[in-house]
Amino acid sequence: MSPLAGGHLDLSARRDAVSLILQAQFSCNLDPSVAYLAINYVDRFLSKREIPSGKPWVVRLLSISCLSIASKMKKLEFSLTDFQREEGFIFDAKTIRRMELLVLGALDWRMRSITPFSFLPFFLSFFSPAQPPLLHALKARASRTLFKAHDEIKMLEFKPSVIAAAALLSAAHELFPIQFASFRSAISSCEFVNKEILGECCNAIGDVAMDGCDATFEMMSTSNTPVTVLGRHCSSSESERTVGSSSDDHDLKKRRISEL
Repeated sequence: MSPLAGGHLDLSARRDAVSLILQAQFSCNLDPSVAYLAINYVDRFLSKREIPSGKPWVVRLLSISCLSIASKMKKLEFSLTDFQREEGFIFDAKTIRRMELLVLGALDWRMRSITPFSFLPFFLSFFSPAQPPLLHALKARASRTLFKAHDEIKMLEFKPSVIAAAALLSAAHELFPIQFASFRSAISSCEFVNKEILGECCNAIGDVAMDGCDATFEMMSTSNTPVTVLGRHCSSSESERTVGSSSDDHDLKKRRISEL
């Protein structure tokens, strides 16, 4: 996925593709995991192949094909015909099939993408107390944060493991402020974690997850030079934000941050 961080991605094509995939998610009540995986396929495809200029329909075909492959990988039903009819365009089954094969070939048939979700169980093992209800709540909140952040181009600059750790830290800060400091220290001390890069990712994901996250994680980006980064290659691969709008909630957040 390194070309993505190097500016070699067609951002216009990606924006249109992600928009269409998210539209399918909401209009067809599609499982968020399918949309997440489809966007991952789009990113990986665009990092290797260019969309022909003057052919915007190719982006639509790519989006539909990636949704189709993702739904098959997740073994979930998704009516391509119904969605296309609603959007005002229809590709026949043969055309979609050909595009699917093109995507599969470009990705070397490696469709079990390594995503941040692959690393949640590992980093959850650092949380104490390790009580199932608490772990479930933490994982659910982090998962929703990941679903909200998956269309952010900034996320493509970080490895899935780093994004997973950042999402869990954001969730822990929101749900379990008392345990947050020890959880942060445990993750930061992991030999596979680059604390500086993790701090940068926390700042980026904080814009999506919650207000004030930047201030909370500022200390991480200025800590000592870290050791190694988890070296898995990217291309191989739940409550909604409940921050109140009242001033009391905002003041409470600020107090938590200053205490930390």
